[in-house]
Amino acid sequence: MSGAPEQPAEETPGQPSREAPEEAPGSTGEIPAGTGRRLHPVTPWRRAWAPLAGLGAVAANNVQNLDDWTDSLGLARLFLLLLALVVCAAGYGYLSWRVTRYLVTDTELRIRTGLLFRRTAHLRLDRIQAVDVSRPMLARVLGVAKLKMDVVGSGAADELAYLGEAEAVRLRAELLARAAGIAPEAAPTAGEAPARELYQVETGTLVGSLALLGGGWGLLTVALTVTGLVWWGTDNLVASGLAGLPLLAGAWQTSVGAFLTQYGWTVSESPDGLRLDHGLLQRDHATVPPGRVQAVRLVEPLLWRRRGWVRVELDVAGGGNEGGLLAPVTSRATAAALVGRILPEVDLAAALAGVRAAPGRARWIFPVGRVGYGHGVTGAVFVARHGRLRRVHELVPHAKVQSVRMTQGPWAQRLGLAHIHVDHGADGTASARLQDAGYAAAEVAAQAERSRVGRRTAAPERWLTR
Repeated sequence: MSGAPEQPAEETPGQPSREAPEEAPGSTGEIPAGTGRRLHPVTPWRRAWAPLAGLGAVAANNVQNLDDWTDSLGLARLFLLLLALVVCAAGYGYLSWRVTRYLVTDTELRIRTGLLFRRTAHLRLDRIQAVDVSRPMLARVLGVAKLKMDVVGSGAADELAYLGEAEAVRLRAELLARAAGIAPEAAPTAGEAPARELYQVETGTLVGSLALLGGGWGLLTVALTVTGLVWWGTDNLVASGLAGLPLLAGAWQTSVGAFLTQYGWTVSESPDGLRLDHGLLQRDHATVPPGRVQAVRLVEPLLWRRRGWVRVELDVAGGGNEGGLLAPVTSRATAAALVGRILPEVDLAAALAGVRAAPGRARWIFPVGRVGYGHGVTGAVFVARHGRLRRVHELVPHAKVQSVRMTQGPWAQRLGLAHIHVDHGADGTASARLQDAGYAAAEVAAQAERSRVGRRTAAPERWLTR
């Protein structure tokens, strides 16, 4: 049983986002010769390290032959070979840089790339979801930055790497101004909109939250155990390293890597949305565009609950926010305040308090896990809960629901249970599992009507309109 709310007229998720609007007569849609801007002159060197990385991988796989290769080539020839590879890579990068240009028109951003195979991307300004600035560590030293554009309906992101820091900030402000509908002649001088800081994660809280997750410690323990066992069984250092390396990488990513990425996480409010600044070695600047948030997710690991900590994640149309993260760790009160800035009609406390647990007979399907399942609804959002050790609440505004349906497996039918699923505009689904079948059927019909009403009364989705 299902009900499908009306599709919003302005949304066409399946349509390719890089199709340019109609061009003037005689226009080819290309960047005319001699026009457009080039990237920063350091750009050709961005991939010069790739040949060396490839040689390193080959050497790691043939470590037993390194002595023979060194003896046969000699150190001088080996050095010249490496130098030649770097020069060739830099030369190819330079030629690619020469042909790469970008141009901002009244309706789109055009990016022309490709030395052997030409490609011109047409990014319609009214379809751009986010314009993010990234500053890797070496780029910060050199005074350059990467600009990444996410476009609705596209699974990939086009980027300009690299621009001077000042140019990246200026171009980002111009693109946001044009996307907001500011007059084309005024957009280049609009400048960066002012921002007001709302929340910053304290370093001690971040360290404590990562330590209590336990994922890094667990992976590290498994990695050391596996490495030791392989070494004991094979007496081969390379095999031991290769066996433990993926686990060590996972341990790094969930502990030290997460700390480096989330360090100094700051949420600020500006007319173009909520701005996210974070990173210790690499500084990233992203924006959560208003009106494009399709769902909010509150994650509460078991060891966080006594401290009242939650993680706030977002599903954004177009994937503008990297990783879908609004706050890596915060209190429930602060989470409610942040969610209120994005979805002002949502009362987070009321939405969570109204969650209805799964019926007791659901224990015959999931004896332990069924305790975590629940469903709730308010005048603004559909709420689904799941997880016992890692409790997750998913909130989908009624106006963002694309479809709603009910499903039942054979065993669920015998027990009079059903699952309620709502799909939203970020290609995601929130599911309220193991609900009473009669209740689920009524909720599917009611949710379809809520979504139709919510879409008719929804605020506009363009930037600078809230």
